[in-house]
Amino acid sequence: MSDYIVSARKYRPDSFETLIGQDTIARTLSNSIRRGQLAHAYLFCGPRGVGKTTTARIFAKMINCMNPGPEMEPCGQCESCVSFQEGRSYCIHELDAASNNSVEDIKTLMEQVQVPPQVGRYSVYIIDEVHMLSQAAFNAFLKTLEEPPAHAIFILATTEKHKILPTILSRCQTYDFNRISIPDMVRNLRGIATKEGITIDDESLHVIASKADGAMRDALTIFDQTVAFCGTDVHYEDVIRNLNVLDYEYSFRMVDDFLGGNYGDAFLTLDEILSKGFNALHFVGSLSSHLRNLVVAKTGGLEPLLELPESLKKRYAEQASRCTHQFLYDALGITTACETAYKAAVNPRLHIEFALMRLSYLVQKPAAEPKPVAESPKPVVESPKPSPKPAVESPKPAVEAPAPQAAPRRRTAKTGSALSMSAIMDEKKEEEAPAETVVQGTTLPEDETIRMQWKELAKQYTDRPRLASMIANGKIDVREADGVKIVDFFVLNEAQKQWVEEKLLRELENKIREMLSCPRVNILVEVTPVEESAEKVPYMPEEKAKDLMEKNPDVRAFVADLGLDTK
Repeated sequence: MSDYIVSARKYRPDSFETLIGQDTIARTLSNSIRRGQLAHAYLFCGPRGVGKTTTARIFAKMINCMNPGPEMEPCGQCESCVSFQEGRSYCIHELDAASNNSVEDIKTLMEQVQVPPQVGRYSVYIIDEVHMLSQAAFNAFLKTLEEPPAHAIFILATTEKHKILPTILSRCQTYDFNRISIPDMVRNLRGIATKEGITIDDESLHVIASKADGAMRDALTIFDQTVAFCGTDVHYEDVIRNLNVLDYEYSFRMVDDFLGGNYGDAFLTLDEILSKGFNALHFVGSLSSHLRNLVVAKTGGLEPLLELPESLKKRYAEQASRCTHQFLYDALGITTACETAYKAAVNPRLHIEFALMRLSYLVQKPAAEPKPVAESPKPVVESPKPSPKPAVESPKPAVEAPAPQAAPRRRTAKTGSALSMSAIMDEKKEEEAPAETVVQGTTLPEDETIRMQWKELAKQYTDRPRLASMIANGKIDVREADGVKIVDFFVLNEAQKQWVEEKLLRELENKIREMLSCPRVNILVEVTPVEESAEKVPYMPEEKAKDLMEKNPDVRAFVADLGLDTK
């Protein structure tokens, strides 16, 4: 059997030039060596697989290299470099704090720190997973960490910075490592595949990089697993089957079904996904991510946010061109709500299928749910004063017009321009607003006519007694301003005012305008002013006594003569 070495070890960076995704940290450490400004303790923090221990080893090797290069990179040929590569270095020590976390282990380390290095200038101690040390071990480590020998340098590495004692943090220079970006991982994997003679496409590399979630070590492990399954000729279909990753194709197909209003095909696609063993909630999350990518692809200037190969970027741009901003906004609202309520659903599959139906009706919604004027009630007008154009006899072309009046409002979002959230919200409010009734009439009705029609308006809500009572018994004032009749409708309190303005005002205005055959009638909701009592009623004994003395001079004189205390 050949001596196989996994890619994570075989291609582990051995210099700052080959370190991936941590350029700022590499530059800072190189400059500190070049200027001779070395601290006695460093703390490397960050998620797994981003290069903390690798950076510590490179840094330790650079410190003790006898013949460093122009950029302070280790030569790899001196005794210090060779001994480190062969694993027999006496000046670079590594300690796993996960398995050596007791006070005795730290005391042994402290005794070892006192011994000067045999080769090189410094003894470097790399303590990995330092957050695993016990409380007593941390306390035993504090004094040595604060004042170590001149030849000792400590490099601590951890994935959980919050577990480190503040007294330890204050004694170290802290470096926070970032997750490695997908383009950097794809570039590194491409180079390794070339060296190993492996043929693999960009889509497969992006799937591997996405699966790694910012950890280069995980990406290399997944890469080895993929090569073991596919051989030297790797195809996208084999990668997603081996890694159990949901194919992009399903999301593209789903959105096409939504745009065509074809929820039946969407149901079949969902069934195919579930039959392959994918988690239903994972599918909804994938669909939300796809819609997010469509928003990014449709909006100019956001290309850096789309971390995908060029072939997929073109597909996203093509499909995004067929979607409106309003559709994408509503679709994301549905999918995110579906994710939130999924765990509480009694029938999870039906919950998702209902969301797919709503998505399929987004494009058809304005045409499928019109509110024609012909369906609105038409009460008989019994006004004693004939108006210039009586409401009963006035023609109603809005009722007779078939399609134009029933058609929904046209969307105003300008597709192709930069995405504006305020424009989308304005458009959404406009679409959700009930269709206004278009009525004829240019002459303003008389005030008395408006008052009588207001009473008739209350009769239209007999199925809602409280609402009918509020309208019938509510005080109204009629006035004219700028050629428009204003009906001041008074309610009891602010809560009623807010409810009427949010839920009922548009409906009341439409109805009263139709009954009066005049569009220039507006309703303004006001709160009935509370009249303060002219006379304050005494309540406390002191107030009662004072009130009695003010009303009765004899009582006041009696109290004064006897010197009584009224408090």
